[in-house]
Formats: sequence, C-alpha cells, structure tokens
Amino acid sequence: MFELFSNFRFQDAIDIGIIAFFIYRIIDLIRGTRAVQMLIGLLVLFIAFLSSKYFDLYALNWILDNFLGSILLVIVIIFQDDIRRALTQVGSRTFFGSEGGLKGQDLEEIVRAAVSLAGKHIGALIVLQREVGLNDCVEVGTQLDARVSKELITSIFMPHSPIHDGALIIHKGRMIAAGCFLPLTTNPHVSKTLGTRHRAAIGLTEETDAVVIVISEEQGAISMVRDGRIMRGVDAATLRSTLQRLSSR
Repeated sequence: MFELFSNFRFQDAIDIGIIAFFIYRIIDLIRGTRAVQMLIGLLVLFIAFLSSKYFDLYALNWILDNFLGSILLVIVIIFQDDIRRALTQVGSRTFFGSEGGLKGQDLEEIVRAAVSLAGKHIGALIVLQREVGLNDCVEVGTQLDARVSKELITSIFMPHSPIHDGALIIHKGRMIAAGCFLPLTTNPHVSKTLGTRHRAAIGLTEETDAVVIVISEEQGAISMVRDGRIMRGVDAATLRSTLQRLSSR
C-alpha cells in the first residue's frame, strides 16, 4: 500500500482532477436531453454484445460486432447536435462554472408579469429551468437571451405576438427562448378539465425539475406546477414566496 502511494505523482492528481471536471461538465450538459436515453441504448447494445460472445450467439454477435466496429462514426452521427452544443459551450463561462440563479429583482419581474397577464386573461406558460437542462425544448423555440422584465414577458404572450404560443424559458436570470413546445403529460389521472398549457406544464415537470407558471386564459388564474403536481389559484404573495424559497436552495 505504501509503495502504491509512493509512486503517485502530483501530476497524477492534476490529471485525474481535470478529467473528472470535464466528465462532470459534459454530463451536466447532456442531462435532461435525449442524449441520455441514447447513451443508455448504446450501453444496452454493448451488454448484448458481451452476452452474445459469452453464450456463443454467433449471428447476434456478428451483427453487433459490425455495428460496434464503427462506434465512433455512430456516436458522431447520433450525437452531432449535442457535440456541437458542447463544443460551443466549452469556451463559455457556463461550462467552467455556474452563474447565479434568479435574483430578487428577476423574481419580482416574473411575479408582476404573471399577475398582469392573469388580470388581462391572457394565457401564458413560463418555465423556470433549474438543474436539469431543457435544450431540446429551447432549440425548437425562438432564441432570445434577454434580461427578465415584466414588459417583455407580457409582450411575448400578447395574442398578436408571433411567439405567444408555446412556453417562455427562463434560466439563470435570462429569458433564453420563447415559443417553445413542451411534452404533454400522459398521466391518465390528470383532470380532464385541464387545458393544453396545464398538461404541458405537468408533462415537463414530470421529466425535469423545472418550475412552471401557468396563466389560464379562460379563468385568469395563476397555477404553479412542480414535480408533476399542480397548485391552482396561486396569488401573488404565494407565488413570490415559493419562488424565493426555491431560488434560495
């Protein structure tokens, strides 16, 4: 044991630390995207390949051997969007360290916008991204990268706005995309009275840790959705206190 540690160099610690950091950041980049399911699928194929060799399943082994023989090309083709996104973010600040979450003023702007939209009976879907990435949703929407403000949030969901359909996604104090489409819930126990906006909010929070604010166009009511559970009829004070509690974690 002593001989093992005596051969351990200072450079080895730096080497391991750098590799561990990059692996962590890459996992963080693909978390919440389809790349995770694809990686699981490739892992299943690799296990099947090893099993076919162990149990002498020659036909299956031949097919998987030829498929995995060009695995680098397969990975590039399957993960081309994720690789491009990762390379783009490697040089950014968000890759080397996380930025701050929502600040008090940002939360106040969101609350004021939600109350204003509810008072005008204008439907809206506001997503607050947390740890799990929402890149799949962001990419199909309209890119914004704007400061959080009540006026801009309100203008996005006005009926005459070309991007009023879909969701607005806010992350780390920035409005990053609007007009984004979210996955609908498949839970059969969800109330039939809930519309598409509420079902989309529930569907997204079932798959991620995002918090979604829904404003009903018909009733002018504010709902808050988290972990697949919906809280209806939320007032401004409750919305503000809940967002503050979540942001402080």
